[in-house]
Amino acid sequence: MSTLVMDGSTTLGFLLKDEQETIPLKALGALEKGTKVFVPAHWGVEVANGLIMAERRKRATQADITEALGLVAALPVTSDEETTRRACSGTAALARQYGLTIYAAAYLELAMRCGATLATTDKALAAAAKAAGVPILA
Repeated sequence: MSTLVMDGSTTLGFLLKDEQETIPLKALGALEKGTKVFVPAHWGVEVANGLIMAERRKRATQADITEALGLVAALPVTSDEETTRRACSGTAALARQYGLTIYAAAYLELAMRCGATLATTDKALAAAAKAAGVPILA
């Protein structure tokens, strides 16, 4: 695997101590080994929102979430500049074709465009990726 597209569910999966599932930990390992990781433009907002929601739901303390937000800002990921431009065309078509949200379809579109493996814990997104012939981190 030379490149990886990592979605918000995967990122939250290694940041939140009450998750720590296999796929997120593999994605973190790939990051640590220097695998090039791409994310769509909305990834940072999505992950930050997930962390704040975890805090509100008492899944983590404010200190834990503040630390996690700092880690998100420091992750060596490349934010895709094309995400927004493609949202109303190719991404919308993928959302329709596979019954995904635009947010989820943006990860699929990016993985397809980059020829990357997709890291996700979202079952619908993983199923769409499989149907589209996109390799999935397993």
